[in-house]
Amino acid sequence: MVVTHFVELGNRAIVLSQLRNQLPSVNEQVKIKGRKGKVVNVYTLDGSIHHVEVEFEQVLKPSFSALKNKKKKR
Repeated sequence: MVVTHFVELGNRAIVLSQLRNQLPSVNEQVKIKGRKGKVVNVYTLDGSIHHVEVEFEQVLKPSFSALKNKKKKR
């Protein structure tokens, strides 16, 4: 069993810490807290503690003009 800390690639914030049987591999697709991402790097800090860097997909929010066109006109 290894302690795995999933770290966001941009701001180096720990997103999730888990106790796992095996580590994820590089380029593996993961889903953490409803966000899809890809493992970029895996490195060991101390014996059974590992950091996994994850790059999350950017979610595009709809623009205001797109929402305005959907409204019903009176």
